[in-house]
Amino acid sequence: VQLQASGGGLVQAGGSLRLSCTASGPTFSSLLMGWFRQAPGKEREFVAAINWSGTSTYYADSVKGRFTISRDNAKNTVYLQMNSLKPEDTAVYYCAGGLNWEFKRVGLPDWYEYWGQGTQVTVSS
Repeated sequence: VQLQASGGGLVQAGGSLRLSCTASGPTFSSLLMGWFRQAPGKEREFVAAINWSGTSTYYADSVKGRFTISRDNAKNTVYLQMNSLKPEDTAVYYCAGGLNWEFKRVGLPDWYEYWGQGTQVTVSS
């Protein structure tokens, strides 16, 4: 499975962006999908995850209520709608795919088998 993230850019605080991650291969609809981010000098951190059917989602506390993860299995694509952006949301955002959904583990980078290349999000104050 290859993942291609897109949609990053420069936005002012309070603005919105929608990230997309498109997967190649026939197994996308069975994958757990997640978004992570990494700011300069910091470790990669969990942002959001969604199960294969889209019926279960999980968010980091720092983005809850502002970000929404969704997926379209017919298009092999997962989305991250980011609203009310803050300067501290600035980071490279990565999409990731995993083979198993386990609520306690979906926030761990090591739980995911597949990673995209990342897309830069910069929020100016």
